[in-house]
Amino acid sequence: MDTRTDTPRHAAESQPDPLRIERLCIERGLKMTGQRRLIARVLSEAVDHPDVEELYRRALALDSRVSIATVYRTVRLLEEKGILERHDFGGGRARYEATEHGHHHHLIDVDSGKVIEFSDAECDALAQGIAARLGFRLVDFRLELFARRAPEGTPLPPRRSTRRRGGDEA
Repeated sequence: MDTRTDTPRHAAESQPDPLRIERLCIERGLKMTGQRRLIARVLSEAVDHPDVEELYRRALALDSRVSIATVYRTVRLLEEKGILERHDFGGGRARYEATEHGHHHHLIDVDSGKVIEFSDAECDALAQGIAARLGFRLVDFRLELFARRAPEGTPLPPRRSTRRRGGDEA
């Protein structure tokens, strides 16, 4: 949910900047070849979280000379430079999005694989509160919810409390 409206964020609400990732590459000192520019544009225009195979299909539709190896190498380089973030949403394939995409969380529909991005001030406050109760200052966190759409009319389960559990304590 968006922190202002408590509604899901939808990619269609804002048009992607086709040069966003190319600019990040240049800022980080990467040499921009023609094929890197193409892959950066495909990534910048993505409103989903594509895997390398999907990036290759999209790039290939624009330039038949691009190879799958070039896409793999470019994605790995962009990840190493902190331009792309790798996600494992299940399904056996890493999926990617730009790191400078703003703070948000993901809900993954386990049946369809669809990824829904959302922001939620209540969730963020809860995470900060948990860290504080355990004696920490929250630096960052990720939330990935794996869910299945509930049938219409199904009551929601009762809310459970958060308790501290034993773990990797020194």
